Parts: sequence; C-alpha cells; structure tokens
Amino acid sequence: MSDPALAVEVRAPSALGLGIAEALQRAARARVAERLRGGDATLWGPPGAPEIADRLGWLSVAERMLERVDELSEFADEVTDAGFTDAVVLGMGGSSLAPEVLRRCFRAQSRRPRLHVLDSTDAAAIRQLQESVELQRTLFVLSSKSGSTIEPTSLFAHFFSLIGEGQSFIAITDPGTALEGLARERGFRRTFAGEPAIGGRYSALSNFGLVPAALMGLDLRALLNGAAAAWQTEIGALWSSSSGGGAQAPEQFRSELPACVQLGAAIGAMARAGRDKLTFVISSSLPGLGLWLEQLVAESTGKRGTGILPVAEEPLVDPEAYGEDRVFVHIRDRERPEPALDQTLEGLVRSGHPLITVPTGGPLDLGRLFMLWELTVAVAGWALSINPFDQPNVQQAKDATKAVLSGYAGSHELEEPAEASEAQLQALLAGGSPPQYVAIMGFVAPSLQFDRAAAELRTAIRRACRAAARGAPATTFGYGPRFLHSTGQFHKGGPRTGRFLQLLHDGSDEIEIPGAGYTFTTLKNAQAIGDLSTLRELGLPAERVRLHGDDPAAALRALTAALGPAVVSTAAREGGIR
Repeated sequence: MSDPALAVEVRAPSALGLGIAEALQRAARARVAERLRGGDATLWGPPGAPEIADRLGWLSVAERMLERVDELSEFADEVTDAGFTDAVVLGMGGSSLAPEVLRRCFRAQSRRPRLHVLDSTDAAAIRQLQESVELQRTLFVLSSKSGSTIEPTSLFAHFFSLIGEGQSFIAITDPGTALEGLARERGFRRTFAGEPAIGGRYSALSNFGLVPAALMGLDLRALLNGAAAAWQTEIGALWSSSSGGGAQAPEQFRSELPACVQLGAAIGAMARAGRDKLTFVISSSLPGLGLWLEQLVAESTGKRGTGILPVAEEPLVDPEAYGEDRVFVHIRDRERPEPALDQTLEGLVRSGHPLITVPTGGPLDLGRLFMLWELTVAVAGWALSINPFDQPNVQQAKDATKAVLSGYAGSHELEEPAEASEAQLQALLAGGSPPQYVAIMGFVAPSLQFDRAAAELRTAIRRACRAAARGAPATTFGYGPRFLHSTGQFHKGGPRTGRFLQLLHDGSDEIEIPGAGYTFTTLKNAQAIGDLSTLRELGLPAERVRLHGDDPAAALRALTAALGPAVVSTAAREGGIR
C-alpha cells in the first residue's frame, strides 16, 4: 500500500484543464502505464529505433541491485578497514550528479569515508579538493559510463601521478570500455560494471549511484525499496481551477493511472500549451536534487527544437513577475515544513500559475524520488513525441573542444573569442525580441560564494527586464563543464528561445595534465571556447565575459551592479518601455 501522505497534487488554471484531460485520456487509450511497466520501446518510436529498446534497463534496476546489496556493503567494509577516510568521485553528468545529491543530503556514517565529488576542470577546484583530503588515505572513484570522458580521465591522470598506487582507485564503467582495461592495467582495487542498457541520467540506482552510497554507509535497501514504491505513488488531487478549487479531474484517471503517468502526461500537455519552463522549488533538506533533475529533464526532452526547460535554484519573486510559460514543482519535505514557502507558492496558484506538489519523507525518500521522476520524464517524452533516451547534441560541444585542443597542439595557443563589450551585453539581454530564458554558464571553480553571486545576477536580469516592461525571462545557471553534460543538450537542441552568457575565470593556478601536453586551465578554456562556438554556429545569441581578479564572486557582483541599469536603458532605446 502507498502512503496517502505522499500523494502528489496537481493544480492548474482552468485554461489548461481541457488539454490535461485530453492528455490523460490519450495516455489511458495508449495503455502507457502497462506498456511502460513492460518496457515497450514502441512508446517512443518505431520498432528497432536506436537508443530506445537498448536503454530501458533502468525500469528494473532496483530489483537487480537489491540482489547486490550485500556485495556492495562488504566492499564498503573493506574500504573502511583499509583505513580510507575520504572517497572522491571523478565523473561527469550521470556519473556524478546522483552521488552529488547523496553527498549533500547525507553525512557519512560512523567510520565511513567522507564523500566528495569532483566534476570540474578548474585548477582552483582541483587544488581545493586536493588540499582538503589526505591523498594516501583517499579512495578515488573513477566513474565513466563510456570509459573515455575527457574530464574524469584527465583528473585520474593527475591524481594517479601524485599517488602512484592502483589500490587507491576503483572504476565504475560499462563492460569492454578503455577504462575497464586501464583499471586492470593499473591494478585498481575493484571495477564495478555499469549496465549498457541504462543511460547515464537514468543510472542513479545502478552502480554509478549505489557504489558511492555504499561507501558512505547509507541504507541501500531503503533506497532501492523506495524506488519500487514509486509505482505506487498516488495522485491525491488533480484540480483545474484558477483559484485552486473547482472541478476535479474525472475519477477514473486518478484511479487507473499511476502518478508518474499522470504527471508526465500533464507536464507534456502544459508544455505543448506553452508552459515549458518547469520550475523546481525544493525543500532545503534535499540540497542538490535540482542539479540531478536539471540533467534528467533537459537531456531527456530538449531536442529537435522542442523540450521542457528545467529551472532550478532560481530565487522566487512576486507572482506577477512570471509569464504564462511556467509550471512550478514543489518537492516538499513533509517532515520539515516551511510555512513561508508554502504561502509564497499558494500566491502563485492564486495568480493562475500551475503548481505540482510532490510530498516527500526527506532524504530517506530519495530512492522513490529518483524513480518517480525518471518514470515521469519518460512519460513526458511520450507526450511530446520525442525519444527521452538519446542526447543528439551533447557530442557537438565535445567535438568542438577536441578541435580547439587539436589546434592548440600545433600552436600552443588558444584562439580566444573576444570578450563582450558593454553594448554587446546590453544587446544580448535587452535587444530585439524579449528572451524566454537566459542561461548563465560559469567556467569557474564551484563555491557557495559564487552560487550566491550567480543568484543575484539571475534576480537582477529578471528585475531589469521586467522594469523595461519586457517580461521577466526564466534564468538558469550552471558550472562548466558540468552543464555541458546536462542543460547543454537543451541549449543546443531545444527551442531557440534563449540567450547565453558565458562567464570565465582563469585564476593564477596551473596544473599540468600528465601526458596531455596542456594544463587543466587550457582544457577548461578549450571547453568554454568549444561551447561558445557551437552556440554561435547554431545561430544562438551568446556572449562571453571574463571575470578578472582573485575573487570571481566579487567580480560577478560588480558585473551585476552595472548590468541592471544598462538593460533598462537599452530596452528603452529599443522601444521596450511602454
């Protein structure tokens, strides 16, 4: 039996009610729930379509992993007994984001290693991690599904050069990859196999998520049993009313369709109606979950000119500041209520914005949340008639980076694009038709201080655009190169409605990548150049700003202070103020 207290609630304005009802009827007629349970690949494409039938292993991974809990726990005991005090995941995207959520939500259990995640090529971030652990007592988890991802491969080369001991490393990778061979050659302590039938962003409940969880001493059975409960999650109410009351959706839809199917169908229907900015508001007890959801939604739906933009960690403002392109999702910890936040969200409902409330039991409920959202997004892909399991545009930026590095090998110089002038920045944010979203991409060492500065910039951009009577665009922020494996797919493959601001900070540190012929700073800059050139080649408006000095957060705040008035002024010249 499911827990009624965890029942999902969906409220939407009456104008969206008919479209949602039709989507639910279509899902019932198409037998989406039964076909999803049975792993029917024809939900998303014709028989034999690539990257569908061979990407459905996640549907049953929880059952398989339950059989391996003892094995993982025994390995974690071995690591603890060997005296390791820290464990560092070297990975990107689907190989790092679930461990990052677990790291932020839980503390390591008694005697277990502290978990760290390094998914940056910024020299300052690498140095900071390196100085925060005792290297000889640190286990490095080299995590790459393909076995050839440039970031973790480069990070491994660096740390192996410092330690020189294979027993300080383990690998998580698919069978037959170059990484599997490297692990054998260098004498890694252990190699854990990935499943080829599970794509990276759907791998949270496979070895990619559970090996780090085991090292921390987390309750793997609870996580996996929670995943099984995702199918039993109920819809408590699906209302169609501008005030949150009014007519309830037909009873048979609430009783016949699982919550994941109703959610996916409703989210897809609202996206088709123009509500394609899925804005996550997440309880403070679940830090990092937004990063994981960003990748899941953006890479699964943002392709072939369509998609749903995930908006995470955007500061909430007055309801009147939001346009008719938003759907709000409140992932609410019922154990730690936040009354002020509840009130703010009720104000959004009263103003006519859709609100999906997903109650949760807190961090211990993460297994259910992982599976619930994987199912929901897969159904949203069906509703939008797209394949949620491929990522056709991610490779573009990778290829561009390779081309930049190839040029560097010959000249030992990078062809740096020009920094945006003040006029170009103003035009980016205020020129022409108003943007639907502004993506801020920071090739900077991640830090709490920079997180806060980026949040201030997001607020300033929205406030300035609204003051210019242009509407307040959605804003996203991601650290590079992390976002390249996440929202980068949406940037290049989704609707062409965004503006792109790249921030770059070099710092003074330089770390050579053994055997590469270049430093981490060169790699990071090549990734930034490659992404910017790809956006521009696609005809997307994108500019770059270099942040100078030793404090990138302070430099960003200075930019923010100058940006707001400039946007309003430019919009006035463009005729935006009415």
